Amino acid sequence: MTVGFSGEVAEYYAKFRRGYPERVLDRLQDYFSLAWEDSVLDIGCGTGQLALPLADRVRSVIGMDPEPDMLRLAREAASEREVRNIAWVLGADTDVPALAGLLGRAPSLAMAVVGQALHWMRHEELFRDLLPLFRAGGGGGVAVVANGAPLWLQDAAWSRALRHCLERHFETELTASCGTAARDRSRYAQALENAGFSDLRSTTVSYTDELSFQQVIGGLYSAIPAEQLPSADRRPAFEASIRKALPGEEPFPEHVNVSLLVGRAG
Repeated sequence: MTVGFSGEVAEYYAKFRRGYPERVLDRLQDYFSLAWEDSVLDIGCGTGQLALPLADRVRSVIGMDPEPDMLRLAREAASEREVRNIAWVLGADTDVPALAGLLGRAPSLAMAVVGQALHWMRHEELFRDLLPLFRAGGGGGVAVVANGAPLWLQDAAWSRALRHCLERHFETELTASCGTAARDRSRYAQALENAGFSDLRSTTVSYTDELSFQQVIGGLYSAIPAEQLPSADRRPAFEASIRKALPGEEPFPEHVNVSLLVGRAG
């Protein structure tokens, strides 16, 4: 997994990345029959957008991420909410096999969930590495959750204007879907099947929202690797150029499609 979301980028991530609707958590709980005695793993947990709400539904959560600043902010958020049943682990997707030693000889996970970070990972190997970690008796498995298209790839005039502005600034074409497109779900589904997962299901939870200009900027800064983030003295001009490019006044409408792809081990 690529690491580049430290320092201020992690701060923006904690403050501006959208969370997940309760309906998403309900569907995960229903499919995997999650109960109070279960344990789940959140790989690439970031600052806890999935791990924290999941902790209210199970006995324990392992939040795993390769970026120390992400984990620091996740711990702070857990402390503020008095959530005490999450173990924060520094590690990448390549470290998943080592979790077997932490979990003990008997497989025990009810679910492993991977959010927006999956596009940074070597997903074929990850899915195979996860298989031995699930609870005995079946029922456990993987959930791939994509939390809507990137801000610059949405079907809205303001999003298209944002993309054009960013492409001019960074001198590159922005086409990567970050794992949120239908072709990505198809690719992940095939990899899950190849790894030995079954009963694959795909569903979408949709909702609408409105974003202030500051939320657009904060969300954008949360997605730019630290080495490419505009320096503090250049941000006012950078933000002014974006605001000038965006049509209309805030708030900016956003239609979010949260896609869920799930599969059972065995």
